[in-house]
Amino acid sequence: MKKKPTIHNTKIVASSQLINIEAVDLEFSNGEKRVYERIASRGNGAVLIIPIRANSAGDDEILLIREYCVGTERYELGFPKGKVEAGEEILHAANREIMEEVGYQAEKLTVLKKLSLAPSYMGHLTHIVLAENLSVRREEGDEPEELEVVPWKVSEIDTLLERDDFAEGRSVAALYLMKHYFS
Repeated sequence: MKKKPTIHNTKIVASSQLINIEAVDLEFSNGEKRVYERIASRGNGAVLIIPIRANSAGDDEILLIREYCVGTERYELGFPKGKVEAGEEILHAANREIMEEVGYQAEKLTVLKKLSLAPSYMGHLTHIVLAENLSVRREEGDEPEELEVVPWKVSEIDTLLERDDFAEGRSVAALYLMKHYFS
């Protein structure tokens, strides 16, 4: 295993309400020096939850949400997600988010994996959590408009993957993690 580069200095070079950009002065083990920029991690990461339940016909289905995404300027279909609050445990954050976004709580929560989106320049991590044994419980969230909850049969996942509005990488990865978990 190679020796990690030495960080000599970090400084914030740009800031907004959402992100801080840091310049990081690095020295590699071979003496090479570089300044890299990264989006500094704020907070405790995020959770993305795969709520799964049996529908009235006995088929397993996942609960998706449709919400407006300003980055793509359209409504996207994906899994409920949100940030982990300061001092909050991952599983508590996952349960809180599904209560706020889909109106259910889970009796069983399982962390499937921690994902990074772009580790070369971003420290943010998302915990993918499977939520099972659901029961109705709605908590008030912070969404600017009510989210549409979209039940989707697990047997029709291939159709979901073909949809243009199901494009967020974390949600796509979560489907494969769920499929692997149950196989």
